[in-house]
Amino acid sequence: MLRRFLPRGLLAVLLLSSWQCILPVPAVARPPNVLFIAIDDQNDWVGTLGGHPLAKTPHLDGLARRGTVFLNAHCQAPLCNPSRTSLMLGLRPTTTGVYGLSPWFRTLEPWKDRVALPQHFKSHGYETLTVGKIYHGGVGNAQLRLKEFDVWGNAGGIGATPPKKLIPATPMGNHPLMDWGVFPHKDEDKGDYQVASWAVEQLRARKSSDTPFFLSAGFFLPHVPCFVTQKWWDLHPDDDTILPVIKEDDRNDTPRFSWYLHWNLPEPRLKWVRENHQWRNLVHSYLASTSFVDAQIGRILKTLEETGLAENTIVVVWGDHGWHLGEKGITGKNTLWERSTRVPLIFAGPGVSTGGRCAQPAELLDMYPTLAALCGLPARDDLEGHSLVPQLKDSAKAREWPAITSHNQGNHAVRSTRWRYIHYADGTEELYDMQADPREWNNLLASKPVDTALEPVLAEHRRWLPKIDVPPAPNSASRVLTYDPATDEAVWEGKTVRRSEPIPE
Repeated sequence: MLRRFLPRGLLAVLLLSSWQCILPVPAVARPPNVLFIAIDDQNDWVGTLGGHPLAKTPHLDGLARRGTVFLNAHCQAPLCNPSRTSLMLGLRPTTTGVYGLSPWFRTLEPWKDRVALPQHFKSHGYETLTVGKIYHGGVGNAQLRLKEFDVWGNAGGIGATPPKKLIPATPMGNHPLMDWGVFPHKDEDKGDYQVASWAVEQLRARKSSDTPFFLSAGFFLPHVPCFVTQKWWDLHPDDDTILPVIKEDDRNDTPRFSWYLHWNLPEPRLKWVRENHQWRNLVHSYLASTSFVDAQIGRILKTLEETGLAENTIVVVWGDHGWHLGEKGITGKNTLWERSTRVPLIFAGPGVSTGGRCAQPAELLDMYPTLAALCGLPARDDLEGHSLVPQLKDSAKAREWPAITSHNQGNHAVRSTRWRYIHYADGTEELYDMQADPREWNNLLASKPVDTALEPVLAEHRRWLPKIDVPPAPNSASRVLTYDPATDEAVWEGKTVRRSEPIPE
C-alpha cells in the first residue's frame, strides 16, 4: 500500500529506519580495566629477571610470557615514600623534593591538588579501588582517602608475628622491622594473603559490571620482617648455595660519599649478618617471601581468568625499589647501585605483545603515561615519564631516555642500556660497564687518570643529570641527606657527618 502513495526514495528511507529500530546496535568498546600490583622491596630476584638462580616465581614468570617484561627497569628513588610519590604523580623526586620517609606529598602546597594516577582514571569514568600498600601511608581521614580512591580495602602489612624476635638486636638496636625467619603460623594470617583475598572478592563482584575499574593491590613482603611458614621455606635449599656472589673488597673503589646514603640505618651490614650467622637466614627468608607473594599474585590472576575479565584487563606488576642482601657489603636499599634500583616491571593484556623482553631502560614513572595511553585517556603534558607503548608493541624498539634514580639532592644514577653512571653531591663519580661487569665490581673511574676512551660515555651520561634538583621538601625527616659544598659537610638525619669519622660497621 505504501508503495502506491510514496516516492521510491522516501519509501527506502522509511524501510531502512524501521529495520534499524529492530537491528542490534553495535556495542561501543568498553575501556580496559587496570590491575595495578605493587611489591615492596622487591629486587630482581624474580625468575624472569634472572637476578637469583634459585628464585621461584612461576606466576610472575607466566605473566611475563603472556605480556612484556622490562629487563632494565629502575625506580626513581631507592626508598618507599619518594619512589611511590614519584610514580603516582609522574614527577621525579628532584622535582617534588620528597626524598625521605616523610612528608606525605598532599601536605606540600605545590602538590596538594596534583592529579595522581588513580585520580586521572577516576576523572574519566573509572571506579578506583585499593588494598594494601600503594601510597606510603599518610593518607589520613576518610574524606582524604576517598579523594585518592573510591573503595579502600584492608591495609595489609606484616600480619602474624612470632612471640619474640627471631634474630639478635642489630647495631642500631632492637628495631621491630629487623627480623626474619620461619616460625609456625598460617598463611591466611599474613597481611599479604588478606590483600589478595580482598582483591579476589572485588574482581568477582565486578564480573558483570559495565564500569571499568582501576584496582591496585600492594604487597608488603619481601620487606622485612620476612616471616614465612615452613611450606615456603622448604622451596629453597638451606645451605650456602643460596648466598649471592660477592666481592670481599667491593667498596674499595667506591667514593666515601657512597656510604653517606646509608650511613647509620637499622639494616645491618654484611659484617654483622655474617658474625651473627644471619646471612643465609636472611637470604633464605627473602627468597621464600618472594615466592609467597608470587603465589598471592597467582590467586588474583587466576580469578581474573575465571571471571572472564582477563581479556579486557591490563595487568602491570612493579616493585618500588630493590634490596641488597650482602652485595656492596650491606643489606637494605638506599643506594644508587643495580641491586637497589632495578625492579620488576611487567605488563600484560590489551595492547601488549606477548613474550616481549625489553632491554631498553625504563622508569617507574613511565607507568602513568603508559597506562593512560593504553586505556585511551587524554595525555597529560605535565608528566616527566614517557610512554612505554612503543616497547609494549615491539620490545626491540629503542628508547631515547635512560633511567634516572635519585637519592636526596645531588645524588643520581643514570642507567643506559650498557652503562651505569653515578654522581654524588660532592662531585665524586662511578661508572660501570654493565655488559662486561654486571655485578658492578669495577668502578672505571677509580683509577686516575681516567681512560680517555670513556670521556664520550661520561659526557653522554652527565647530560642526563636532572636539571631540576630541589632541596628536601619542608618537614622532611628520616633518611634525608644534605650536603654543603662550601664546608664539605654532609648532614645525615640532622647529624653532621665529617670526613674524619669512621664508617659505621
